[in-house]
Amino acid sequence: MDPTNPHDNPIRTDGNSSVASGETTGSTSVGSVGGMSGDSVSGRYALALYELADERRALDEVVEQAEALAQLIDESAPMRSLLSSRTVDVADARRAIADVMESQGFDEILRNFAGVVANNRRLSSLRSILSSFAALVAARRGVVVAEVVSAHPLTDVQRTQLRARLTEAGYSKVNIQERVDGTLLGGLVVRIGARLYDASVKNRLNRLHHAMKGAA
Repeated sequence: MDPTNPHDNPIRTDGNSSVASGETTGSTSVGSVGGMSGDSVSGRYALALYELADERRALDEVVEQAEALAQLIDESAPMRSLLSSRTVDVADARRAIADVMESQGFDEILRNFAGVVANNRRLSSLRSILSSFAALVAARRGVVVAEVVSAHPLTDVQRTQLRARLTEAGYSKVNIQERVDGTLLGGLVVRIGARLYDASVKNRLNRLHHAMKGAA
């Protein structure tokens, strides 16, 4: 993180509360991380969360709840508005995110972590932090992450068919991360690492448009 940014110094979390930059309570420091997913702000926060959850022997629970929080953000416009707002006071934003997470039954580790993110004015990056966390967990477990973007939420049948196609393509251990983007109109966009498979209606229309321009 940028040491010149007072809101982006190393942070730590303890078992009872969130503490902001410069304090020494607890055992996990974002500023001390390195390695995979450690080259960006989101990556460093994700690695801090991973180390904290692993240290508390609660990794499976935190992974499950992080996925639920990511889904909540994707499905809630008010939640996304809160995270992206530049006008909400830090203390108000921290209380708001704490109230939402407590009402939704999230455990202390993830609630405290979100509080630290809020204290450091990084709530706008929370969704990408959760994505980086999922990718880090998958990498540590030898699982490939497939980021799937669709115009509408996938049905169970579509999800099963997609997993079967991925298995046929050699991705037998795959963690599917879903996101809805209405601008795609239909179809899917699947990203696995650096590979992008774009079968969206939007992309087909764009190709048709360019083909027609070339034929004119």
